[in-house]
Amino acid sequence: MVKLRASGCVVALLCSCFVLFAVAEVTNPSEVNVLRAVKRKLIDPKNHLRNWDDGDPCESYWTGVFCFDAVGDDGYLHLQELRLLNMNLSGTLAPELGQLSQLQILDFMWNELSGHIPNEIGNIKSLKLLLLNGNKLSGSLPPELGYLTSLTRLQVDQNYMSGPIPKSFANMASLKHLHLNNNSLSGQIPPELSKALNLLHLLFDNNNFSGHVPPEFSMLPNARIIQFDNNNFRGTEIPASYGNISRLTKLSLRNCSLQGEIPDLSRIANLSYIDLSRNQLSGSIPSHRLSVNITTIILSDNRLNGLIPESFYDLPALQKVSLHDNFITGSVPAMWRKISFSTRARLALDLRNNLLSQISEELNPPANVTLRLEGNPVCKNASVPNIGQFCRSEAGGDRISENSINSTQPMTCSSQACPTDYFYEYVPSSPVPCFCASPLRVTYRLKSPSFSYFAPYKHNFEIYLTGALNLHLYQLSIDSLVWQDGPRLLLHMKFFPMFINPHVNLFNATEVQRLRGRFTSWDFPPTDFFGPYELLNFTLLGPYSNMFVEQQKTGISKRALAGVIIGCIAAVVIIPAVVMLLTKRYVKYRYPPPSRRYSSLKISMRIEGVKAFTFKEMKVATGNFDTSMQLGRGGYGKVYKGILSDNTVVAVKRAEEGSLQGGREFLTEIELLSRVHHRNLVSLVGYCDEEGEQMLVYEFMPNGTLRDWLWVKAKGSLDFTMRLRIALGSAKGILYLHTEANPPIFHRDIKASNILLDSNLVAKVADFGLSRLAPLQDDEGTGSSYVSTVVRGTPGYVDPEYFLTNKLTDKSDVYSLGIVFLELLTGDQPISHGKNIVREVNLAYQAGLVFSIIDKRMGSYPSKCVERFLDLALRCCNEKPDKRPHMLEVVREIENILKIMPATDTIFSPSTTSYSDQSPTSSSFMTGDRSYVSSSLAGSDLTSGVVPTITPR
Repeated sequence: MVKLRASGCVVALLCSCFVLFAVAEVTNPSEVNVLRAVKRKLIDPKNHLRNWDDGDPCESYWTGVFCFDAVGDDGYLHLQELRLLNMNLSGTLAPELGQLSQLQILDFMWNELSGHIPNEIGNIKSLKLLLLNGNKLSGSLPPELGYLTSLTRLQVDQNYMSGPIPKSFANMASLKHLHLNNNSLSGQIPPELSKALNLLHLLFDNNNFSGHVPPEFSMLPNARIIQFDNNNFRGTEIPASYGNISRLTKLSLRNCSLQGEIPDLSRIANLSYIDLSRNQLSGSIPSHRLSVNITTIILSDNRLNGLIPESFYDLPALQKVSLHDNFITGSVPAMWRKISFSTRARLALDLRNNLLSQISEELNPPANVTLRLEGNPVCKNASVPNIGQFCRSEAGGDRISENSINSTQPMTCSSQACPTDYFYEYVPSSPVPCFCASPLRVTYRLKSPSFSYFAPYKHNFEIYLTGALNLHLYQLSIDSLVWQDGPRLLLHMKFFPMFINPHVNLFNATEVQRLRGRFTSWDFPPTDFFGPYELLNFTLLGPYSNMFVEQQKTGISKRALAGVIIGCIAAVVIIPAVVMLLTKRYVKYRYPPPSRRYSSLKISMRIEGVKAFTFKEMKVATGNFDTSMQLGRGGYGKVYKGILSDNTVVAVKRAEEGSLQGGREFLTEIELLSRVHHRNLVSLVGYCDEEGEQMLVYEFMPNGTLRDWLWVKAKGSLDFTMRLRIALGSAKGILYLHTEANPPIFHRDIKASNILLDSNLVAKVADFGLSRLAPLQDDEGTGSSYVSTVVRGTPGYVDPEYFLTNKLTDKSDVYSLGIVFLELLTGDQPISHGKNIVREVNLAYQAGLVFSIIDKRMGSYPSKCVERFLDLALRCCNEKPDKRPHMLEVVREIENILKIMPATDTIFSPSTTSYSDQSPTSSSFMTGDRSYVSSSLAGSDLTSGVVPTITPR
């Protein structure tokens, strides 16, 4: 009977599979016709598309990607991405593109396409990226594009577009990046665009816009870059309200025929770059002190008068001040006196053609300061020592010269070791001397950087880029750079394969595809300081030139027919075997042997940036899970110290029987964790899903948890500044989870043991994704299904409102983090001997005895700063969620407290409140070299010591 039932089930199952296979492999017929129409409109001189069968479900080539990767309700596969970038294609865009109803990415960058942008593209409501820059498109911008409410990035720069910006663009509620520069657009910039509240970067330079600069843009809450250079706003003023754009990083209004006075911009905390040159601005330069992040002030070719403000003398990040061709009077400022120059820092001070008549002190600037004074009365004063060297006419304008910046280490290696005919070369910064490899050559451009000299930020940029690509720092070499008009920064870079052994000196095809996919996916961590980027070239030379062989043409009907035929043949062979297998499983089900292993269908899934370890590798790494290697135990299972074959120390979380998931659910969770990347969050190294085991592999964190440092092992003392930085790092990590993770994540279990410290004591939040991996018990202590409203957390940290209502919000995490802040201040546990930390601190606060409860191990501290931090912690722990601050407010308040702290040996950061905390300029970003000290991979119980087991309620 068992066999008969099993046979019937198998036959039905296989028949269903045949039907699904036949349907799932068929592209929607209407979309096939659309792609054929697209191909007919294109001219392909290099025959890149020769093997592209537009009816094939998923074709991927080096030169472009055509991928049907979503099955719709109709059972057909639908196109989600259409990329034909940098293929030397000409011709026009087909109006039929508007029929691709589920398209999310349309990318035709850097081709030779002409004609107009089809109005029909406005029908693609699902479109998120529309990338048409670097072509020869003309005509006007279609108003229908305003229907694209899901669009986040619109790039039509470097074309021949004309006419006005349609007012309908204000309807693009999701739009963040609007790049219209280098066209022939005209008319008034619509003030209605201020309704697109998510706008970050507005690049409108090099057009023919007229009218006025819209004051309404000051209401854009998230604006970071406003670049309107080389337009004609004749006779109008810079709106004074622009001084209220609180998050602005760059304001560039060069050569716009503007009049009036310069507005007060001192309230913009993160402003790094100002260019108001070549206008008719008058009056004096505002004397208010600008942001400490300012690198560039360009006010040349105006009608400015008065003195150079003393506030210019104390700007630590300053690289360039250009005031030439104005009516500036007074003394030549020695503003370099208060700037602490590093060996890479530069300052260009261009004061030519003004009315400067005296010097305040002897002119003796350091070698890395360029001073130009020609055309000033002071140059005629022969009694001024050294005045001649600053008054000579020099070619080259006012830009600091910056050529090749790559510093290669001295090589004493054999010249014959690298076969140069195959483009091999020594890796300049390899940790293994004389490692010879073949690089990938990449040309990359920063479209609107917020600096004038790159060298001081080169290392930060390398950390940012290799972090985004999941590479080691030594794998990147910046050969040279070129400043282009804009100004834009063109970088020629080489990426080398990771050293595994001396014989592995190439990227494999999968890794090359991964790297190029990362460059073209537009999901690098956003950064305002380096500005938006664009990939210009990804060159395959030498051994890479023949790496990609395009797939053979296949037809829809052939694929479906082949699937059915193969399935039928397989059924004849497999059915008897499956029947026997089901019979054995039935017996096994009735008489199960005692075992911790689970049976599941093995699902293969490649997860980018995460390594799939074998069970054997995990056994070897942990000494067969020896008890001497056990670090602790958490809700997910035991945690072991492991040593991989390359001697990398890791922490291995081994799921216990109650925590095991189905294979697909487990890998889906891994894929989610792999997409979360932030300086202050732990990241996954790999996983194991073999032989009935599920394990998560993280990097071992040498400094343990915050809990260890505060009240378990007393590993060492933390002064107040260190505690503030730990608080800031924790808050930034949680802010990322709330606002930028996809999908957003509420942690639900923030506590001192879930905040880890790397070798530099940088805080990293752990276990933010494991709420879906850990088993959740019901009221009777049984069951393991995931229910979002079930209260999960640790006593003493759980938000009282969440506990009472089962309603989890971002303010629940704010409460838990507030408890951690109180721990940092007092050194006490949340609940100890029946006392609650919130109640005890509130009583001391109300009695005026705050400093009696402060942890004495902190040493001396500024009382004002401690009071502000304590006030923030208590606001976070308010019983009413609506009275707690949002996480962004928490981050800003801690940053403000750190700013008023007494001077310490902090590393300079040009921006401390970037909208993405993965900005390479955030203060927590610049700590160490990724090549040798990892700062991103950990877990709450990944360190030595016992972590108490908390059973979720």
